[in-house]
Amino acid sequence: MFKIIRIGILLMILFFVAVSTWLTQSRSTDWNNTLWVKVYPVNADGSEASIRYIEGLQESDFSGIEDFIAREIRKFGHELERPLRIELGREVKAQPPALPSNRSVLQVMLWSIKLRWWASSITSDQDDPAPDVRIFVRYHSPQTDFPLENSVGMQKGMVGIVNAFADRRQAGTNNVIIAHEFLHTLGATDKYDPASGIPVFPHGYAEPDRQPLYPQQQAEIMGGRIAVSEFDAMVPKSLRYVIIGTATAGEIRLLSN
Repeated sequence: MFKIIRIGILLMILFFVAVSTWLTQSRSTDWNNTLWVKVYPVNADGSEASIRYIEGLQESDFSGIEDFIAREIRKFGHELERPLRIELGREVKAQPPALPSNRSVLQVMLWSIKLRWWASSITSDQDDPAPDVRIFVRYHSPQTDFPLENSVGMQKGMVGIVNAFADRRQAGTNNVIIAHEFLHTLGATDKYDPASGIPVFPHGYAEPDRQPLYPQQQAEIMGGRIAVSEFDAMVPKSLRYVIIGTATAGEIRLLSN
């Protein structure tokens, strides 16, 4: 009998968690209220460059992301004055759980659970109430001689991990990546070839009907890059050169009204 009661309690907890998650995700894309996104800087490499960069960060450094979302949702008929509010959190000293080298479904699921627990527990002393979306930006010295790890954004838990350069010259590009991962937390999917990083035609292109097709002048946010030819693409320098395409708009319910 005790075992049955324990299982019943567990099922009830899982049910309420599932309902709460569904309600949060549904509200996040109804575009009726401002979404609160909090950015937490993390010194990924312990470098002096990262220390100085984090010390100099201000909320205004991320205002371009707010402007981008407001501009793009208006194109799809939504008139919310401030759809996104970004707040700068205090520096987080601990590193997030690393992606497993074995990318099996089970290992990725376990990592996802660990990341969500880590994200809520590591910010508990500065989050009351909790934001809608948490984005942890791991800053690296611009002098690093190895490629940065992939950034990730998860709809479950609405949390993102962004790897960025601690360099003012890279601030615009950093914001492109942050916006990309933020939209993952709302349900948007990648629209580029993971092997090459080249945007996938047509949904990964900002102007799939452009004649001539190349070079594209802008990037689709989930395509990630501006396609300059069939086999070459470049990362946009800022969100001024990025749009939300129709396919992505459908995924985040901009087309539902």
